[in-house]
Amino acid sequence: MKILIAGGCGFIGSNLAIFLKKKLKNSNIFSLDNLFRKGSRINLKNLKKLNIKNYNIDVKNYKKIKKLPRFNLIIDCCAEPAIEVSKHDPDRVINTNLIGTYNLLKKIIMDKSKIIFLSTSRVYSIKKLNSFKNKIKKKTFRYLIDENFPTTAPISLYGMTKLSSENLIKEFSYSNNIKYIINRFGVIAGPWQFGKIDQGFVSLWIGRHLNKKKLSYIGYNGSGNQIRDVLHVNDLCEIIMKQIINFSKIYNQTFNIGGGINNAISLKKLTHLCKHLTKNTIMIGKKPKTSIFDIPYYVSNNAKIKKFYSWEPKFNLKNILEDIYCWLKKNKLILKDFF
Repeated sequence: MKILIAGGCGFIGSNLAIFLKKKLKNSNIFSLDNLFRKGSRINLKNLKKLNIKNYNIDVKNYKKIKKLPRFNLIIDCCAEPAIEVSKHDPDRVINTNLIGTYNLLKKIIMDKSKIIFLSTSRVYSIKKLNSFKNKIKKKTFRYLIDENFPTTAPISLYGMTKLSSENLIKEFSYSNNIKYIINRFGVIAGPWQFGKIDQGFVSLWIGRHLNKKKLSYIGYNGSGNQIRDVLHVNDLCEIIMKQIINFSKIYNQTFNIGGGINNAISLKKLTHLCKHLTKNTIMIGKKPKTSIFDIPYYVSNNAKIKKFYSWEPKFNLKNILEDIYCWLKKNKLILKDFF
């Protein structure tokens, strides 16, 4: 089987390419990435160590995409995931996230291939999720978000492009008999994630503690009470491998996938764990106001994915934080400009 990973030099894409290369012995893994993002060239070096070829092509360039060889499966990891980018560069978000998926779909139709699409929890209603903001202080508050949660706008431009891509895939499945799987992931964390404020906050939090640099609780009165569930990138790779192996039996489904309630954490709690892990105490500022796109709470309901694949996350929060910490310590010189 020939597998193309679009966005293969990003955090998720590169981890997935390496994982599948090692695990799926009868498959040939390829990457497509224009190396735009900071850190992608570092990830490319890791791919080259395993002889994984990268096609240096922008996903919005269909003329080049259609000339690529045929692949049995395309895994679409390619996205501009930073929500705030849409404020100052909406063209980039639309071209990468929506037009890019459209171009891959045209290639898939031409070659009669299959697609696994990495979507996002941000397809869900911001207003509905913000209704939880007065409940997040309560330790007993437990709400798991499943695939039927409202997707009513506003969901951010990023969320809109991903939801629109989902609908494009379903339309082409109906008209051209494409077999697909859509995965809506929440927060993913692990080694080789070059974290920023608006994307990759777990590695950012550990990196800033390790290097004794400042951080801030942003929004919701600067309390640090906002909550996310966290999934280790290896757990993501495991479920995608299961989906590839079982594609002839399970397809044309949409799944929510995340760390779940056992891996849910607030920023305040994350700070406490980072302090314990690094033995460093840093200054945490408070900024009461946040972006209009921010949400106070998201925890995935894994019931459907568990039912279909008997899958559950293997990495708990302690494992995830320790894994990132060890990676940062081991690669401190390479990563000094990122954290």
